[in-house]
Amino acid sequence: MARVIVLQHHGCETLGAIGDALRRAQIEWSYLSLADPASPAPEVGEADALIVLGGPFSVYLPEYHSFVRREMELIRSMLELGRPILGICLGSQLLAAVLGAAVYRASAPEIGWLPVELEPQACDDRLFHGLPSSFITCVWHGDLFDLPRGAVSLARTQMTRCHAFRYGTNVYGLLFHLEMQPAMVAACVNAFEPRLRQVGIDPARCVAEADAHLARLAPVAETVFRRWAELVVGH
Repeated sequence: MARVIVLQHHGCETLGAIGDALRRAQIEWSYLSLADPASPAPEVGEADALIVLGGPFSVYLPEYHSFVRREMELIRSMLELGRPILGICLGSQLLAAVLGAAVYRASAPEIGWLPVELEPQACDDRLFHGLPSSFITCVWHGDLFDLPRGAVSLARTQMTRCHAFRYGTNVYGLLFHLEMQPAMVAACVNAFEPRLRQVGIDPARCVAEADAHLARLAPVAETVFRRWAELVVGH
């Protein structure tokens, strides 16, 4: 049975719809945090794939250097082994940084239920082919990254030029939150409510709009993460 390591940075940011896809594919996973310097790094040879979830910190701030370095070393090891990797939001930023791209603060946070446009290159991508060219999903980030050298840009928003990329054949970074489910939205809004209010976002509206948006998004999320799970099993 395939096994996936999942780097988690906050209790409210879970696998969500990704977990549903892994269960259906009979893939085992375990959450791991490397925030504690005393916590042992996993044996990468025992993992078939890596997922790096989102979180409330910036890759480039010095107070996170030790923590970030450990995660980047793990990502680099999995890249060297050719294992499938999926980075979500912060995870996509860490992945981009490992691949040599710049990660930096956006001119303004991009938060809300927003349309994501697929790039033409997504038409023949393993995860995104055959999907609607535009869909509304949860976007929640304050940092951006440049497209890593050798990577393929797969999606954008009106504000952000690169919202998803593929590197090689089995490494993906998604800045948007396709994995969100209603309980996750409520938990994240509750955890980060002061920050939302600070940037002018109505937390109650975020939660109230979640069910309708996620119902329409569910077929897209199911397809993308089912295909990623198949990639892991096939690998």
